[in-house]
Amino acid sequence: MINYITHGLDMTELPGKDGFFGEYGGAFVPPQLSKIMENVAKQYEKAASDPTFYEEYLDLLTHFVGRPSPVYHAKRLSLAVGGAEIYLKREDLNHTGAHKINHCVGEVLLAKRMGYKKVIAETGAGQHGVALATAAALLGLDCDIYMGSIDIAKQAPNVTRMKILGARVVPVDQGTKSLKDAVDACFASYLKDPVTQLYCIGSVVGPHPFPMMVRDFQSVVGREAREQMLDMTGRLPDEVVACVGGGSNAAGIFSGFLKDTEVHLHGVEPAGKGLDTPMHAATLAKGTKGMIHGFKCYLLQDKEGNPLPVYSIASGLDYPGVGPQHCLLKDLGRVNYHSITDRECVEAFYGLSRMEGIIPALESSHAVAYAIKLAKEMGKGKHILINLSGRGDKDIDYVIENYPIKDYEPSALHEDGFQDFLDSIQEKAAADK
Repeated sequence: MINYITHGLDMTELPGKDGFFGEYGGAFVPPQLSKIMENVAKQYEKAASDPTFYEEYLDLLTHFVGRPSPVYHAKRLSLAVGGAEIYLKREDLNHTGAHKINHCVGEVLLAKRMGYKKVIAETGAGQHGVALATAAALLGLDCDIYMGSIDIAKQAPNVTRMKILGARVVPVDQGTKSLKDAVDACFASYLKDPVTQLYCIGSVVGPHPFPMMVRDFQSVVGREAREQMLDMTGRLPDEVVACVGGGSNAAGIFSGFLKDTEVHLHGVEPAGKGLDTPMHAATLAKGTKGMIHGFKCYLLQDKEGNPLPVYSIASGLDYPGVGPQHCLLKDLGRVNYHSITDRECVEAFYGLSRMEGIIPALESSHAVAYAIKLAKEMGKGKHILINLSGRGDKDIDYVIENYPIKDYEPSALHEDGFQDFLDSIQEKAAADK
């Protein structure tokens, strides 16, 4: 077996025909879905090798989504931290406000090519729902979005967007009323009718071929970021950081650097109220091998193998499983996985907003928070690239109501308090010159 740690890793070699990334992944589905999944995989392989499909996809990424998204040097934030230089891959600037549109355009194009008239999906933070509703409106397909009732209340602006775009938002009131339960409900709907509707899964999870498909469509982020960092700095970043729930944005940006063993990769999970409490969704840190939604992965589960209730301040990260590719990357040691608490997340949310005029999604704020910690430990001249996977418009009302700035000053940026830092930043910048 190749020593991937020494030689780098080309994940495009995986999964195999059986849909496995090492021992993870696969397609553990009821018999009535087995042939459907096999056909989706077959049709995707045909589409991926068809130049006309790929050209149409790239044309929409350019002229509809607005790619390439820029890489931005966060100079004030870097100065505040006082260590490594921080760069942001600005997926928040995509049409619909997040990375999700990258794979939604691809999935809906495939659905239309296969003759489907309707697409369905789950959503947590609403970004996947908005992106799929947008792609469905663009290409003329009906769209149903399943969303936990708790997330509907938290993410009201995105719910409104989906409705304006013509999607039917289906509230899910069972279980924890959040992302995992939305996936359950969507799978149940798909089982009832897998012939006239296609389930467009919102991350690198689920049965084969969805982890592969979503990874492939998101790989545009890594390809762009690698080239942009070389153009901007003349070198690759020392560290790449991305948040991980199911893991789509991380899989996308990591794909551009997996072969570059000198580049350290970091996935950031939600520690919520703390890893010593049940109020977290740190699957790779605390999970064990198990099965969920038709695939094998690390899973937060009870002794009987049932998924545990999970929690995150970020609705897009509160999933008890994780993509099979991430599970393999953890086992291989190619990616280091960490966790960030709610408080650290909110401090980073406010900090990036005040430092750079960029309001990040709470999901992305987990990556920003870890990068701040990492940068402070590193010497000057080092570079950190963060995948800023989405913007925080959807989160602002929820954050202001529940986490007011007076209680969550970003102390991680400056030991004397955030306001003191704001007062002195211009003086520091002048002295640095």
